[in-house]
Amino acid sequence: MIGDKEIRTIAGSFQAQGRCIDCMPYGHGHIHQTYLARFQTDHGVRDYILQQINSAVFRDPPAMMENILLVTSHIRQKLEAIGCQDIARQVLTVVPDATGMPYYLDERGRFWRMYVFVEDSMAVEMPQDCRQVYQAAMAFGRFDAVLADLPAARLHQTIPAFHDGRARLSQLMEVLRSDPLNRAIQAKPEIDFILGHSRILLEPSELLNAGAIRPQATHNDTKVNNVLLDRKTGQGLCVIDLDTVMEGVWLYDLGDILRTTCSVAAEDEQDLTKVQICMDRYKAAVKGFIEGSQGRIGPDQYRYISLSGQFMALIMATRFLTDFIAGDRYFKISRPSQNLDRCRCQCRLVASMLQQAEQIDAVIASAV
Repeated sequence: MIGDKEIRTIAGSFQAQGRCIDCMPYGHGHIHQTYLARFQTDHGVRDYILQQINSAVFRDPPAMMENILLVTSHIRQKLEAIGCQDIARQVLTVVPDATGMPYYLDERGRFWRMYVFVEDSMAVEMPQDCRQVYQAAMAFGRFDAVLADLPAARLHQTIPAFHDGRARLSQLMEVLRSDPLNRAIQAKPEIDFILGHSRILLEPSELLNAGAIRPQATHNDTKVNNVLLDRKTGQGLCVIDLDTVMEGVWLYDLGDILRTTCSVAAEDEQDLTKVQICMDRYKAAVKGFIEGSQGRIGPDQYRYISLSGQFMALIMATRFLTDFIAGDRYFKISRPSQNLDRCRCQCRLVASMLQQAEQIDAVIASAV
């Protein structure tokens, strides 16, 4: 546990304005330890986001921060070119440490980073209505469109094979063979479901290899809480959590916003009868993302929209299950079997998508 004095000293190692007066835990992220750092300046209190980077997940923090600097600089240049007057609220600003590096390495070998806090913004864990779904989806579609001309080959692979369905299946099979905590018996229906629908996990890579979809720089973690909304207008403002921005395909980004918004149930809901697709939300997500993409996704690509949601829900089910069997090493948990519950929700979501395929196709047609 990091003490107050130590965390304030770490915050003070960055080139933030003023003197650090407080640091408190902030947000609900699964991976990093995040704090709201408050600094006293001559003009009042200014806030920053301070994070201890989870180097067990992101094995090369300097490479990850190099990606983030490249992406944020690219976006900032695009905003400047169109005369945007609110750039500081529409793209993250990395605060360097005292030596000018985009991260701070403390004496214990821990990596830290700092961002300027985006004022008058909010993130929602669960969207309250279709408008929030639409705004978040549009922000991600716009994000991908802005990065379309950034050579994806310049980006480091911060998590190799992140959305590689074949690799995720192999990881699941490997941990099932060892079953270190004898947990597989608790998850037999989920194991059977994932293996029985494994074809879905292979389709995006086959489409990519066939040239049916094109690679580009994508976000790859488009949960609704990774978009900051304007607190006053509710409009999508700034895409955050850029750790996994690397080469991908638009299917990943649309699919993840679909899986995290088209059901009103929480990601770890234990009552699976609540895990239902809301067609109005599904339509709002598709419409927002396609409009945000500014024509980058053409009619010839629309046939893959339904696959995007199925794929991302199933690959997350696979990851949650793998982590549960392995002993909850990757995703943070607050109670026993939480990762198994997360897996069950994703399996239920895939099943619902497949059962309502005709209705979903009609919704997609009306949205695009």
